Amino acid sequence: MMKYTALAAVIVTALSTPAFAASTLTLYTSQPNEDAQMTVTAFEKAHPDIEVKWIRDGTTKLTARLQAELAAGGAAPDVLLIADSVTMESLKKQDLLAAYKSPEASRYDAQLYDPQGYYYGTKLITTGIAYNTRAPVKPGAWQDLLKPELRNMTTLPSPLYSGAAQIHMATLMNDPQLGFTWYEKLKANGAMPQSGNGAVMNAITSGSKGYGVLVDYMAIREKAKGAPIEFVFPKEGVSIVTEPVAMLKRAKNPDGAKAFIDFVLSDAGQRLVLKQGYLPADASLPAPEGFPARESIKLMPYDPAKALADTDANKKRFADLFGNR
Repeated sequence: MMKYTALAAVIVTALSTPAFAASTLTLYTSQPNEDAQMTVTAFEKAHPDIEVKWIRDGTTKLTARLQAELAAGGAAPDVLLIADSVTMESLKKQDLLAAYKSPEASRYDAQLYDPQGYYYGTKLITTGIAYNTRAPVKPGAWQDLLKPELRNMTTLPSPLYSGAAQIHMATLMNDPQLGFTWYEKLKANGAMPQSGNGAVMNAITSGSKGYGVLVDYMAIREKAKGAPIEFVFPKEGVSIVTEPVAMLKRAKNPDGAKAFIDFVLSDAGQRLVLKQGYLPADASLPAPEGFPARESIKLMPYDPAKALADTDANKKRFADLFGNR
């Protein structure tokens, strides 16, 4: 009798593990580990028949890994959830993505997803102005960083290293009131780039720089921890990184990939984005704690296809101006 009881316990335990899911979904994501785990756990709860195997790394490294795997004829992931739409445009151009018209897309601004359904933005990570609370001027616009009283006090992430900075530059280049002239004036006012957003934030919180171009959530989270930093959404508008999701053309589980795309775009998926402290792509949801009212945030127009086409030229212009920083 004890043998039968022990055997029953083993069977119950085994059946409760993901190994007995009807299918497996492979996800490559650049989300921070904690966010990625929350996303996977919520999806598996909504789809207990699907087990998610996920790999987390930076977008550039994940893209390089994907390219190497495909070149070697190895297995590819089913779905990508990575930082930026420029990378997705590149993968689309290489015919590596599969189009899928998600029924959830009708609730979203057309700027946030590919019209053919190759990828969909899942959140809005904006780039604005951060400043140390002891800095002498409270900026409210991009043009404020050009004021002479801010000379040698500003830093910014380099598009040579940061995807968000690359998208920010592509966005500003298409604004007639800003454009490359703004970067030239910023350089003339003594601005010096850092490698990425993390370095910009550290420079501001340490007080070595008073002002910086920075992604929203970094500044807002640090402020909540007590750091001497404030974040401003400039009146001209902010650029956006949308953390898009897409299905691979060589997906072994296309149905699971479609379910994952639908989930992250669904109300439940977008409320998870809000819980994680990001601005949801779904405009019907409010901004997270620490953000201003959603309607007060102006989004600047952005064309991922044009940004991809202009990438090399923009990087060269930045390097020629600031050096290879």
